[in-house]
Amino acid sequence: MMKEIDLYTDGACSGNPGAGGYGAILIYRGVEREISGGEPSTTNNRMEIYAVIAGLRCLKEKCKVNIYSDSAYTVNAFNQHWIDNWIKSGWKKADGKPVLNAELWQELYSLVRQHEVRFIKVKGHADNEYNNRCDALARAAIKNMNASA
Repeated sequence: MMKEIDLYTDGACSGNPGAGGYGAILIYRGVEREISGGEPSTTNNRMEIYAVIAGLRCLKEKCKVNIYSDSAYTVNAFNQHWIDNWIKSGWKKADGKPVLNAELWQELYSLVRQHEVRFIKVKGHADNEYNNRCDALARAAIKNMNASA
């Protein structure tokens, strides 16, 4: 039987672009694992995507994964099949311009295909304790980066 994992993710940016951080929490049978990190010069959208990538990279076998994100950009790319259209069009948007963050989308797509994944949109900065914790992890990663700079 395939393991079922809940993955909560969030990205944050201090300035956009600016220093950015991500946080993710993997939950399996009540056991939680937190991960976080950041980049000195990035965007909020990049950190939102990267949070999901970082979480999925932790998985060592095929799993059922429920991904909870407050990023409409990330969730809609899969749930509204934007990513399928980007792939068909050679990573171009409907207006013919290149898809932003294509290298991250390509990695995320590759990781998603290794699992049974469901994307679930959650309301940001509301009453979801895991989303709030991911936001705190992302913001702490930015502070840690700024402190060590």
